[in-house]
Amino acid sequence: MNTIESDCPDCNFLEDATIARRDFLKLAGTTAAVAATAPAVLAKPAKEKPAEALLKELFATLTKEQRQKVALAFDAGAGKNRVPTRLGMYNRALNNAKIGGIYTKAQQELVERALRAICSDDEGYHKISRDEEFDNSGSLAGCGAHFFGDPNKGQFSWLFTGHHLTVRCDGNTIPGAAFGGPIYYGHIAGGYSEKNVYRFQTKAVQSVYDALDAKQRKAAVIAQGTPGEMAKSVKHRERPYPGIGIGELSPDQREHVLKVMRACVAPFRKEDSDEVMDIVKANGGLKKINLAFYKDKRSTDEKIRWHFWRLEGPGFVWNYRVLGHVHCFVNIAKV
Repeated sequence: MNTIESDCPDCNFLEDATIARRDFLKLAGTTAAVAATAPAVLAKPAKEKPAEALLKELFATLTKEQRQKVALAFDAGAGKNRVPTRLGMYNRALNNAKIGGIYTKAQQELVERALRAICSDDEGYHKISRDEEFDNSGSLAGCGAHFFGDPNKGQFSWLFTGHHLTVRCDGNTIPGAAFGGPIYYGHIAGGYSEKNVYRFQTKAVQSVYDALDAKQRKAAVIAQGTPGEMAKSVKHRERPYPGIGIGELSPDQREHVLKVMRACVAPFRKEDSDEVMDIVKANGGLKKINLAFYKDKRSTDEKIRWHFWRLEGPGFVWNYRVLGHVHCFVNIAKV
């Protein structure tokens, strides 16, 4: 069992990579019944995406000793009521196997280039890396980078973990799962502070709230309780969802929600953000998603409005904690 303790005083939880399988509804890639051959995008080097090409190169340079530490079987950790380790969400380097202690300098450069390649651009990397400090991980060297499967032979997943960060690259070999599985991101700066690199996402959500009338606000705001965090917070559920349905909004109001969706996926590369929107469409469209705002005793005025905000629909959860600092858990898959 891979249990990891948080480095963050306000992240006082333990993370178990082997989350109960039932907590993810029909998440593609969690079973062994997947085709053994890679899709065409992996079979034609000339058309490889930059991140995938870099990861193939990186994997080929690993020594036997390195592979024992950072290369695992694709479904490692899977078992009864447990999803594979690659689908966990972590708050520090997986198994405390830090990049700086395992990879050579040349390999670390490849790791950084691969991480940059799954970001939208330099600004996206700035947000994901939090100015390359990775919060309490301190630097890229203090984070973790693990392979599940061999990227040169077909189905694989590359898992990058650090403080307030779990992201992946899977070469789209895991069909129907955005980002290759659930992701986690955050920033140690206060959620309503302009210093928080994800402040723009909450600002986008505020624009939706400002566009709602009094009756709609009453439906959207949940005065007590929170949606929670970690695996339970991104469990795919059936209707009814909390908050107000996007389908109930006017066209102008829905435009504000589209801006929120664009802000949510902004740090990530186009392939991944496009896949998110494709999955939303396949699962019934934006009209099937609800938006909810959660208040608690720390949500006191117009500047500090909510403790959490949450987008939820069929196969879709974007669970965003604003206070005291940002934790965001995401799980999107075709259902």
